[in-house]
Amino acid sequence: MEPSAYLPALRRADARFADAAAEAVLSAGWRAAVPGCPGWTLSDLVWHLGEVQHFWAWVVRTRAPHPGGYDGPHRRPDDELLGWSAGQSAELEVALAAADPAERVWTWAPRQDVGFVLRRQVHEAVVHTVDVEQVLGDVRPVPPEVGLDGVDEWLEVVVPGVFPDGPPEGAHPVVLHAIDAGEERTLFAGSRPQPVATLRGTAGDLLLACWRRVPLEVLTVDGDGLQAAAMIDLVRLDAP
Repeated sequence: MEPSAYLPALRRADARFADAAAEAVLSAGWRAAVPGCPGWTLSDLVWHLGEVQHFWAWVVRTRAPHPGGYDGPHRRPDDELLGWSAGQSAELEVALAAADPAERVWTWAPRQDVGFVLRRQVHEAVVHTVDVEQVLGDVRPVPPEVGLDGVDEWLEVVVPGVFPDGPPEGAHPVVLHAIDAGEERTLFAGSRPQPVATLRGTAGDLLLACWRRVPLEVLTVDGDGLQAAAMIDLVRLDAP
């Protein structure tokens, strides 16, 4: 994705999340389980995204060099969550729109600038929107350019964050082929001469498979699907 495309993509994802969350509350209630986040309710998910966006809006707005001065929000009751969450999305969008992507800010990754925050928050919102849509049982496709960029971010940022010293012992390459983007990427490239499998599907479905939001059965698997799933499962962060 071009850098100029990130903020519009975030705005679209935030709007889609808000609409889906409001519909899910009406149809399933705040206590509904979130399939993509085991152990979480819809209330937990809406709170989580709002809390994440509150934090990163603060980082960008203050140009924080470290997170030590952050004062986190207090958990809101369910009947306030939708409005509060929408407010956090708006504040994050305003903060990012007013900042130069090259400006330095603290992040948890080697890249320390606003541009990292912007890209990361696009994919945070996109994946959690799918989480809400799964509660509804009506998941809309992720645009190909967003899905492919999300796969790239997962490979460039998340995987090295989990394995800073390179692929772990026992890792095998897995090829990810985005049929709608005409592009291929490889998880654990170079760890073995040959990939254990090639996974083919839309860029959006590949992104969701990387984040374990959909099973590999939604993809076309050439090779050892169980091994491919095990390789993806190695890449885990603390939060869903």
